[in-house]
Formats: sequence, C-alpha cells, structure tokens
Amino acid sequence: MNYAVIETGGKQYFVTPDTKIKIEKLSESKGLINFDKVLLAKKGDAFYFGRPNLDNVLVTAERTREGKSKKVIVFKYHSKTRYRKKKGHRQQFSEVLIKEINVK
Repeated sequence: MNYAVIETGGKQYFVTPDTKIKIEKLSESKGLINFDKVLLAKKGDAFYFGRPNLDNVLVTAERTREGKSKKVIVFKYHSKTRYRKKKGHRQQFSEVLIKEINVK
C-alpha cells in the first residue's frame, strides 16, 4: 500500500490514492492540484523521510467540491458582570480526491 503525509493549510494529512479529504480552502481554480510539501512517503517496501520535506515526491489530487463545515458556536461569558457574547463560525473547506503519489 502506498501512502504519504502531506502538509497544507498548516495541518498534516495522511493520504492514500483514491481517498477524499477535506482541507483548508484553496484559492486556485478547479482542476489538478500538486502538493509538494510531503513529509513522509511509502512506496512498496521503501520508506522516504523528509527533513523537513521530500524533494523527489509529488502528490497529485483533483478538487471535487468546496463548501462550509457545520457551524461552531463561540460563547464568551464573564460571571457577575453581565458580559455575554455569542458568535457563530463556519469554516470553508475544499474537498480533494487524491489521484496518485509520485516518487521519482
């Protein structure tokens, strides 16, 4: 089984070919996306470790959709001072389908 650990949007994701992941919203238009910040990769029996990134590994993905996640309620409260703030937040995301992991 081939897999890799990529970094995007300040987070790290464990990816395998033909899987969908939700990541921070990307600004590029639709189409193929190349992730070049690969921290770890496995192809066959060989492991590749980056320090911090691998130069010879490229993960190719296709953007499938964009959207907003479920609403998160942010509530601030100070007792005895009548201070209450209620705010909602919906994080935008891009869903991508991992096509292949290329080890050169």
